[in-house]
Amino acid sequence: MSSPQPFDAAQDLADAPRLAGPRQRPKDAATLILVRSGARPQVLMGRRAPGHVFMASKWVFPGGRIDRSDFAAASATEPSAATSARLETELAPHRARALCLTAVRETFEETGLILGRPAPSASVAGPWRAFRAIGALPDLAALDYVARAITPPGRTRRFDARFFMADAAALLAPEPTAGSGELDEIAWLPLEEARALDLPSITRFVLAEVAGRMVIPDGAGRRAGKDRPIPFVRMVRGSHRVTHD
Repeated sequence: MSSPQPFDAAQDLADAPRLAGPRQRPKDAATLILVRSGARPQVLMGRRAPGHVFMASKWVFPGGRIDRSDFAAASATEPSAATSARLETELAPHRARALCLTAVRETFEETGLILGRPAPSASVAGPWRAFRAIGALPDLAALDYVARAITPPGRTRRFDARFFMADAAALLAPEPTAGSGELDEIAWLPLEEARALDLPSITRFVLAEVAGRMVIPDGAGRRAGKDRPIPFVRMVRGSHRVTHD
């Protein structure tokens, strides 16, 4: 197992300088890192449009804040026992499941990719309407919980973000579409190319964590990095702190 990647605190402040104004409480959010294994592993990334007030023009993983609809949305499978157990050390079970659904929904909205299983199309109200109309239900069992980060105080947006990882084999279609337009470019990128992009410091940190999990399977057919401790990045008394659980 590779050693933990150091977090670049100075770059994090440069990515999004602190602003004067009222303190914001972080909002729960979820991010999904889709990966393609193989001799040259790839990750799905998108570039945020230049007009955004938060991380404009940066390359990121798809994701966003939790929505009320995520608490009641149906799914084809439930989160794995390992994913649920880790999340539920931090969250109530219903919120842990909702964040898994947030990761799937936001990825669909931003990229058109469906992490799901075929199901009869259904007419539902709200943000899940397009996903269900296509004829699919979310595949939450495909998610691995891999990292957590809280945006420092004084930013234009603050999130308590959980990062999930899933293999592209669980997608119903392998290539992204234009999505909602929040990302003006979407691409599957080899890891070494992704590292060379203009990335927020937290994205670069999590990308290294993903790379540590995408190692060659061991003799029992398991991904040898799967049981790595989960890093948690946050600011404590004015300094960045990274712990591993």
